[in-house]
Amino acid sequence: MNSTSTRRTFAMRFGSILSTLGIAAAVPPTRGMAAPRAQDKGAIRKLNGEGKPGSAKEVIMPVIIHNGLIYVSGQGAHDTRDKKEWTIESHTTMVMDKIKKMVEIGGGTMDTILQTNVFLVNIEHWEAMTKVFGSYFPNGGPTRTTVAVAALPGDSLVEINCIAAIAHK
Repeated sequence: MNSTSTRRTFAMRFGSILSTLGIAAAVPPTRGMAAPRAQDKGAIRKLNGEGKPGSAKEVIMPVIIHNGLIYVSGQGAHDTRDKKEWTIESHTTMVMDKIKKMVEIGGGTMDTILQTNVFLVNIEHWEAMTKVFGSYFPNGGPTRTTVAVAALPGDSLVEINCIAAIAHK
């Protein structure tokens, strides 16, 4: 590996750290670096539920990747079974399976999830939801905010969104 590539790699990593800390403007730009390409860390990638680039017709993208982070939009259960069969446990499992899929589409894992927001239609579901939620994080979970709301799209009992880091290989 030549020294120019090593310096460029260091500068890009150091710059992204400073950007995260909000002090990127304090460092002058590195001369000779190319403009960011679509696959570079600074680019914004919007992906659909299959991991393909989203179209202009899609109002909400389930996965957005930017600066080494994966943003996953709210995932609900949208259960098609009879409402009598609905439970918070089954809905939480459906939602967490969707979250896992979206994070993996973005290049992360359940262990790289940093933060979640949980929306419940009934705060009394908190304990049962937490039990299922915790089973997806055997190595410790992310930060989390949980709130009760009046209703959710598709009559889901729970909706969860998250921010994850891209997993380094």
